[in-house]
Amino acid sequence: MKKALSLLVLLALFNACDDGDLTQEDISFEDVTSTQSCSTNDIIYKLKEKEALLLEIPETNFPTELTADNETVELDISTTTNRVVYRFYNGTVTSNNICETIAPATPVITDQWTATAGKIRIVTSAIIEPNNEANNSTKITGYNHNIVLKNVTFAKAVGTQVYETFPFGNYKSIITPLPFNFDQTLEKCTSSNEIYNYTTSAALILDIDPSLIANEVTPLNTPRTGLIGTTTNVFIYRSFTGGGLLTGDYFCNDTTPTTPVLNQQWDGKAGVSGESGIIEVTTTTNGPTSFKHTIVLKKVSLQKGISNFTLGDSYILGELFTTTN
Repeated sequence: MKKALSLLVLLALFNACDDGDLTQEDISFEDVTSTQSCSTNDIIYKLKEKEALLLEIPETNFPTELTADNETVELDISTTTNRVVYRFYNGTVTSNNICETIAPATPVITDQWTATAGKIRIVTSAIIEPNNEANNSTKITGYNHNIVLKNVTFAKAVGTQVYETFPFGNYKSIITPLPFNFDQTLEKCTSSNEIYNYTTSAALILDIDPSLIANEVTPLNTPRTGLIGTTTNVFIYRSFTGGGLLTGDYFCNDTTPTTPVLNQQWDGKAGVSGESGIIEVTTTTNGPTSFKHTIVLKKVSLQKGISNFTLGDSYILGELFTTTN
């Protein structure tokens, strides 16, 4: 009887030790909110004292052209592409141990788990922040990529470990907000209703309803009004990269020039009467036969895919000068 009781006690002790080992080996990065990335390769990672969780994913898999809410990318994990690695070190690990071409000699990697199967799921959304330069305007400053590992299998020194759902966390890709350093001088094509303003790398273009720029003074506080639309009063923002600087020769052509190279186009959202996407034109005289048309955009938003930002309650597009015959 005593021998049987002793055997039961020993079994209980062994089971307790096994539970402790499993808990100790479990990957736990829930308290690590900071996700970092290497500038020289496609590795993003989290660090915790003597542990590192690494994901090697090509940057092209983090979308910035969003076509649906919570844009989702799903990648197959393998040991050669879309890699996931969990490492243990014998000392405090830093970013130098992850990103340097020749990693420091210490701390030393003491163990490594390598993911052999599973999925990487990336859900992306735009980071939209207030723009303090204008009233109630917003700007896109980057994109948040929420990363979750699904049905991931880690190969360990002894055996494997499987996670049905393993939240990696958020990785933020920061972008430079679109520049809006335009002056107040508008120009108009003689052969069309296209009004434009531009810098050396960006342009605002409004294909305006000609009735809004009639050579007649508007009554006090009674501007002509219209709405941003998809066929009339079409409003777009374009930015350019490479192929030289943007000049006035780009505009008013039957065929859109291929240089400079178009980088992004954002389209004005169709307006709603009394609510958004409103164009206001105030006309005053600028001499005996000259008129000045001040064009103001109210609650106008620009969108690309499902991403959008607003120019604020009131944005002065600029001043257009015309003359009578």
